[in-house]
Amino acid sequence: MKKIMGIDYGTARIGIAVSDALGIVANPVGTVNEKHFPRQVSLVAGIVEQHKPNKVVFGLPRNMDGTEGGSAALVREFAEKLGERTGVPVEFIDERLTTVSAHKMLNEMQMTGSKKRREVIDTLSAVIILQNYLDKKEVL
Repeated sequence: MKKIMGIDYGTARIGIAVSDALGIVANPVGTVNEKHFPRQVSLVAGIVEQHKPNKVVFGLPRNMDGTEGGSAALVREFAEKLGERTGVPVEFIDERLTTVSAHKMLNEMQMTGSKKRREVIDTLSAVIILQNYLDKKEVL
């Protein structure tokens, strides 16, 4: 069993995805809408405990030149706290252009309206982050 969870961390919303039991396909779990850091950790830890992944993969924001973006430190801090709380190992993957890809997919699905998009964009980003990770693992 190679279940892996993918997280798109944001200070207001956290998108979450989880793989199938074989670690091949990323599936949406949902979005945690919370701004208070300790509460974010608690809520996401509950989801981790519910899904029991072997690993949690975080999208790490990077600039186009490859350097870490300004919010990368927040992602790392959240990942560290979540790992301490759950005991599940964490890993990072470059998330450059993930949100752009998510917006493009929503456009192709003709999902319009800012409220609808806001409800799914972070979850879709988490799915893309996790699927990218799973696809890279398949190649290795």
